[in-house]
Amino acid sequence: MFVAMYEFEIKDGKEAEFREAWLEVTKAIYHHCGSLGSRLHRTDNPSVLVGYAQWPSREQWEKDKDVTDERYLLSRQKMRECLVQSRTIHTLDVCDDYLQA
Repeated sequence: MFVAMYEFEIKDGKEAEFREAWLEVTKAIYHHCGSLGSRLHRTDNPSVLVGYAQWPSREQWEKDKDVTDERYLLSRQKMRECLVQSRTIHTLDVCDDYLQA
C-alpha cells in the first residue's frame, strides 16, 4: 500500500467551500483512478488542512489521472480557487500496518 500526504493552505473564509470541493474530487479519483480513498484533517493552524490518500501501489498513484467528468473538473477548479497554496508533503510506502477500522 502507498500513501500520499498533502498540505492545503486555505484562504480565509473558504474552508467549507474547499472541503465540499475536496470531497467531490476525492470521490472522482476513487471511482475513476483506483485510489482507496482519502481523509482530510484539521491542524492546529486554522488555515491549514492535511489530507492523505491511500493507493494500492505507488505505480497506481503515479498513473495519469485524466478524469474528464465535468463535476470533477468544476470541483477541482473550486478547490484551487480556495487555496493559498498546496503541496505534497510526503509519499510513503507502508511497511507495517495495524490500523483498525
